[in-house]
Amino acid sequence: MNQPAPADVRVGDQVRMRKVHPCGGYEWIVTRIGADIGLRCLTCGRHVMLPRSKFEKGVKALLTRQDGATSSP
Repeated sequence: MNQPAPADVRVGDQVRMRKVHPCGGYEWIVTRIGADIGLRCLTCGRHVMLPRSKFEKGVKALLTRQDGATSSP
């Protein structure tokens, strides 16, 4: 899988997480970068904040970049 480097993730990027959200979704949009990473579920719209360390362990693939470029999942 194409796992992004932590510094390579930007606001607006679409990522796939390893664990499923309770709504059944795996795909998230990055909404905030900092000590915590803000994510919005693409299935239900729920907003969550994860500590950077938990985000780095949980991200499985970078699906799309903010500029629209895609990577193979």
